[in-house]
Amino acid sequence: MIIKVVNKSGRELPQYATESSAGVDLRAAITEPIVLEPLQRAMVPTGLYMEIPKGYEGQVRPRSGLAAKHGVTVLNTPGTIDADYRGEIRVILVNLSSQAFEIQPGERIAQMVFAKHETAQWEEVSELEESARGAGGFGSTGRG
Repeated sequence: MIIKVVNKSGRELPQYATESSAGVDLRAAITEPIVLEPLQRAMVPTGLYMEIPKGYEGQVRPRSGLAAKHGVTVLNTPGTIDADYRGEIRVILVNLSSQAFEIQPGERIAQMVFAKHETAQWEEVSELEESARGAGGFGSTGRG
């Protein structure tokens, strides 16, 4: 897949960390550190503008190290970048820890996975086919 990208970040293009990585790392395109106080959120620019092919989306996801070690995660996980969006990719980070966290210029702040999706066609009906689960929702199949 080819992704057209305008890179205004001043850094290299996003890369896969290993040959089998599903996501590319997104970096903070900032010139000064951003301090996220506990429970504070910020939209962090990446300096990247993309043209994602129709039928695909870019999913912005947390980096496990930031989440596990510092309690910093992507607020709207996964964030969806639609194929027709042409603005700058920004990442909504939130600090869920009890300590301030400082985002450094160029720091890897999230990852993006490109995924194929379908466009649904609606078929309005008067009733749905029965299933074993039925209307059982949150927690209906066990403890968690």
